[in-house]
Amino acid sequence: MSAITLKVNGSPHVLDVDPATPLLYVLSDDLALEGPKFGCGLGQCGACTVIVKGQAIRSCITPVESVAGADITTLEGLGTVDKPHPIQRAFIEEQAAQCGFCLNAVILTAKAFLDRNPKASPEEIRQALSNVLCRCFTHVRMLRAIERYQQELPR
Repeated sequence: MSAITLKVNGSPHVLDVDPATPLLYVLSDDLALEGPKFGCGLGQCGACTVIVKGQAIRSCITPVESVAGADITTLEGLGTVDKPHPIQRAFIEEQAAQCGFCLNAVILTAKAFLDRNPKASPEEIRQALSNVLCRCFTHVRMLRAIERYQQELPR
């Protein structure tokens, strides 16, 4: 065990964990966050996505020691129920959630991608989301929500 310092959603945390522990386990078990979820455990579905250094990463395959000291943003860190982040608000307005299991991955992947590429084409956005597994088929509404959010971004 080692003392690892994480900055999650703007708050510092010092945790005594095995440095090889997957970040997802620390976020869910030690910090009680519910945005990132365990899906496949192999980094393939995206349910565990978080944003680190502006990149959407898969926390289930990321050793906690590799992100020590980095700013980590989870779905909870974007906005609140009373004041959702613009991308969360767009998803609410478009009713773009069904089962909600992939929502974490879709929102954080889209946000990280559009933060770097605010003028991305619809094709580029779909390509950026192509590695997120969604089984409930709300893709059309999700894409509309992402487009709505993109229209709000400074250009």
